[in-house]
Amino acid sequence: MTTFVDRVTLHVAAGDGGHGVASIRREKFKPLGGPDGGNGGNGGDVILTVDPQATTLLDYHRSPHRRADKGRPGAGDERDGARGADLILPVPDGTVVSTSDGTMLADLVGAGASITVARGGRGGLGNKSLASTRRKAPGFALLGEPGEALDIVLELKSLADVALIGFPSAGKSSLVSVISAARPKIADYPFTTLVPNLGVVTAGSTRFTVADVPGLIPGASQGRGLGLEFLRHVERCSVLVHVIDCATLEPGRDPLTDLEVIEAELAAYVPGDLLGGRPLAERIRMVVLNKADVPEARELAELVEADLRERGYEVFIVSAVAHIGLKEWIFAMARAVEAARRELASEIVPARVVIRPKAVDDKGFSIVREEQGGESVFRVVGARTTRWVRQTDFSNDEAVGYLADRLQRAGVEEALLAAGAVAGSSVLIGPADNAVVFDWDPTMVVGAELLGGRGTDIRLEDHGRRTNIQRREEFHARKDAQSAAREELAVERRSGHWVDPDADE
Repeated sequence: MTTFVDRVTLHVAAGDGGHGVASIRREKFKPLGGPDGGNGGNGGDVILTVDPQATTLLDYHRSPHRRADKGRPGAGDERDGARGADLILPVPDGTVVSTSDGTMLADLVGAGASITVARGGRGGLGNKSLASTRRKAPGFALLGEPGEALDIVLELKSLADVALIGFPSAGKSSLVSVISAARPKIADYPFTTLVPNLGVVTAGSTRFTVADVPGLIPGASQGRGLGLEFLRHVERCSVLVHVIDCATLEPGRDPLTDLEVIEAELAAYVPGDLLGGRPLAERIRMVVLNKADVPEARELAELVEADLRERGYEVFIVSAVAHIGLKEWIFAMARAVEAARRELASEIVPARVVIRPKAVDDKGFSIVREEQGGESVFRVVGARTTRWVRQTDFSNDEAVGYLADRLQRAGVEEALLAAGAVAGSSVLIGPADNAVVFDWDPTMVVGAELLGGRGTDIRLEDHGRRTNIQRREEFHARKDAQSAAREELAVERRSGHWVDPDADE
């Protein structure tokens, strides 16, 4: 029966927002007291948080579909709906969260570390919130927005300073049990350890964690045995300890050959780039020649010790059964861990806050022209316009008109005209797999809109107030025009243009 799982695919969905409500207040002597519909509540989020009590992802392996609560709908008398409860999922320390395509979202390290992987949908506005001076009593409300839904991959990578690696039955679990309080399963057959075991070791003032990684065999980096499944638990370790069985009776096995095989597997394994990406072969490494309580094993260890030191390894001859050489080895690991921690601290660069303000001319959407079935369609891409469409009740004509007004005010119609759309063109708003399709009918401006309300005409309105200087200039202009007119009449009279035809009779 599986009791340890360190990699799962989790299907999460945030809660949908609650719908707003269209309601009219009705009281005694006030049959139409105005709109009083409340807003819908927001949907709950899906949050991953590190829980020190969690050690495996087994629960999510058995139940991979998780959904947060929905927001409650609004009600009359201006009552808003309740917000949906957040879904908080506990994960072990050291869990890496990625999308299904491999993009890392977070590396959750430390108790309480959390990330919101799916946000709940917004609640729809009720007709009370939609009322304005132009729209006194809206007969519609906005729908709640759907919550986010996605697939994420959870991958557990043990948090340890030192990793004990080697062939099966090399004595790694026995060493962890004698240098720490951990009590892993120990038996005399291969692949006894099926899960990584962690033990805390104290050497003077230094405390560090040692991980017993399940046995590796040739081809582990390509998936043979259990190596590929558990090499990920070595990625965070700054010190690697080769545990070599000097008492093995298997043919073709000797300390130098075992070391070369494991080193080849470490070199072939590629750790995650976002976790440091430093190859395993570049970590601090030392060699432990185990089972020195067996005379033949002790002789073999002393025989190969010099050769291993010439290759640059720090070598220790130990015995988990007889407790031989453990103290020197523990303090050597402590020194290596302290050196690795100092190196890591020097490489840490303080995070910079990067502010990316929106461009001044950013409208919040874009128009993409596509060819489908031999005709041009126009897709409106933008989070805001998509949200407006999702919140519209298309069975309500007034709600559809409100959507059209919002799109026009946002400049969507002008952008469609600039992109080459004409009356009857297909316009898509929303995600590619679930877009709403419209046959575009552009707003026609023919002049009647300029007349204003009934009984008024903005063409007859004087929107400006003249200054005294302007009045004075107009007065003098009128006087000058009158004087010029009199002078012109006098000239015409003297030239005989103004003659009475009956004067000669």
